[in-house]
Amino acid sequence: MPEPEMPSRDTITAVIVRPRLLQQAQQVFEQAFGTDVAPRIATAPGRINLIGEHTDYNDGFVLPMAIDRHVAVAFAPRADRVLRAHSVEFRQTRDVSLDTLERRSAADRAKRSGRGGWFGYVAGVAWAMIGAGHRLNGVDMAIVGDLPAGVGLSSSAALEIGVARAIAEVAGLPWNPMDVARLAQQAEHEFAGVACGIMDQVAVSAAHEGAALLLDCRSLETRNVPIPAGARIVVFDSGVRRELAASAYNDRRAACERVVAALQKRDRWVHALRDADDAMLAAVASTLDPQDVRRASHVIAENRRPLVLANAFEDGDLARAGRLMMHSHASLRDLYEVSSPELDVLVDLSIEQPGCTGARLTGAGFGGCVIALVEEGSVERVMSSVEAGYEQRCGRSTTAFVCRPAGGAGLH
Repeated sequence: MPEPEMPSRDTITAVIVRPRLLQQAQQVFEQAFGTDVAPRIATAPGRINLIGEHTDYNDGFVLPMAIDRHVAVAFAPRADRVLRAHSVEFRQTRDVSLDTLERRSAADRAKRSGRGGWFGYVAGVAWAMIGAGHRLNGVDMAIVGDLPAGVGLSSSAALEIGVARAIAEVAGLPWNPMDVARLAQQAEHEFAGVACGIMDQVAVSAAHEGAALLLDCRSLETRNVPIPAGARIVVFDSGVRRELAASAYNDRRAACERVVAALQKRDRWVHALRDADDAMLAAVASTLDPQDVRRASHVIAENRRPLVLANAFEDGDLARAGRLMMHSHASLRDLYEVSSPELDVLVDLSIEQPGCTGARLTGAGFGGCVIALVEEGSVERVMSSVEAGYEQRCGRSTTAFVCRPAGGAGLH
């Protein structure tokens, strides 16, 4: 039987979880652990954030979208209480006894035993589930993915949620996306040392196919926001990895907390920057470091944008949506200072193209990816022009792809 023709870059996203990825997960499992047991496969998507950057840990609003790039976890139960995982990306097999993952010392034990890195996310999820009172069973897992790591597409949350989906299934636990998202966030805080917000985990676990997810990070209330039929989201990978993102991210979170502390001296009901407005910030600005004021200014303005962008999408107004994305990028670049020269070039190149209504960095910044909002008929031309221009201006190539709004974690 002849191989099917490869679809264009705009239509390749029609397959939400690519069959080739599921086949690879099964093959890797058999190579790592044998063929005595046929594995099941859990998948968890990556995500882009359409707007609302660095607002999630300020109790604000965000508008993420799960995408059709995934982490796949082929898994099967074990007879003992050992959690064993093989990673294709890191070419490692690691294991830990579930009995050792006790809450009060799990993070210290992970550090002492060298179980940080990718396996720290795996063990951390199990530890958080045990701490929540769940009785877990041993499991073998083989982890593969077509989601690039370190580029701001939330590969860590996809790993966490995919692993949680596998562990929960083996243990016979009910699947509650919001509860699991909280546990995965806890694992990232205490094993990875990144004080992340809840957005990534919720988007990866609870997204609905065909829609972005407007999320209130305080109440965890959500609203599905369909992507307009004539719009495409194009991802451009800058090729710049985010090695310093964790420390810079924590620095900015600390700046937000300092501003909140100053605001609380005047208004005790303020719990996060979500509760502040421009006038309130101006009233305490003289007591703060000017850099902290700039950081807070970004968060206060950015927190208004997800609701407005959701309305623009629902109205099919791509021009207004694009303007919001460009305002967001300018704020991230100039006030929050998390952009990079490469990201700025990709944004500039994108918005120069007819048919692209807006672009911005996505994720924490410091490298990673840019997303562009493109009219359906202009996708190929925009992608080709940006790819050529980026190589000319920056001397490096960009990987570009169109992403489709996918659903959250699932079983196959």
